[in-house]
Amino acid sequence: MNASDPNVSATDPPVSSAPLIGITTYLEQAQTGVWDVPASFLPKVYLDAVTDAGGIAVLLPPQPVTRAVAASVLARLDGLIVSGGADVDPGLYGQVAHPRTGRPRTDRDAWEEALLTAAIDAELPFLGICRGAQLLNVALGGTLVQHLPDLVGDDSFQPGEGVFGPKTVAIDADSRLAALLRQDDDELDVHVYHHQSIDRVADGLVVTARTEEGVIEAVELPTVPFGLAVQWHPEEETADRRLFAGLVDAARRHRDAGTTAGLSTSTSTTPGTESRSTAP
Repeated sequence: MNASDPNVSATDPPVSSAPLIGITTYLEQAQTGVWDVPASFLPKVYLDAVTDAGGIAVLLPPQPVTRAVAASVLARLDGLIVSGGADVDPGLYGQVAHPRTGRPRTDRDAWEEALLTAAIDAELPFLGICRGAQLLNVALGGTLVQHLPDLVGDDSFQPGEGVFGPKTVAIDADSRLAALLRQDDDELDVHVYHHQSIDRVADGLVVTARTEEGVIEAVELPTVPFGLAVQWHPEEETADRRLFAGLVDAARRHRDAGTTAGLSTSTSTTPGTESRSTAP
């Protein structure tokens, strides 16, 4: 700690101990000053959620990607968040676009699918949010409902532009999600903003939360230490950082386990190669 820095508290954890959490971003045309250019975009609430939970946020804008590139990126991180945003290309799950489905963002789809696949392979802790939950399902072979009002009969999951809809979700009491929330009942009030949702659940995923309409709001991948995705927007719950705290804790454990394994490997010796004293 730098004692001369008034912004550093004596109770703050050392920066070196804070896990690095990658957060996917998206490209939008943006105006600033005299410039009007494509820019990497992410609402600040995502950054606040990670830092409030004790992590350091690292932004991951869409870019050309291969499996090797994705694995190399994640090797430098301790955890991953796949953020919310535009609709997933329905061509990825074998459907034509619904009239209300947004234009494809193929650069982002490819980038995030590669990162998620690499995260699963490396057992890197990850949290999907809204679109992130949908992309996880599609990446593993599932499908989506392209326009939720066709299914539920109203716009309550996306009541207006920039307006979150209040929903109550029922949570599986035996799930990782329930363990993270640590609350007395199995219901949670959340903010939603999505006109699409998970339809056919991909093999390997487990549904762990639904609304009263039956809409899937959370899934988990039980084959990895921490693989969770929710349809609602926990980053908007400024007084409740439990999901982000869970991700950061899992990221810290993942990093420390890798460090311990690396130290063990570097300090091991091959029989017959131990150093010998030259003293008489």
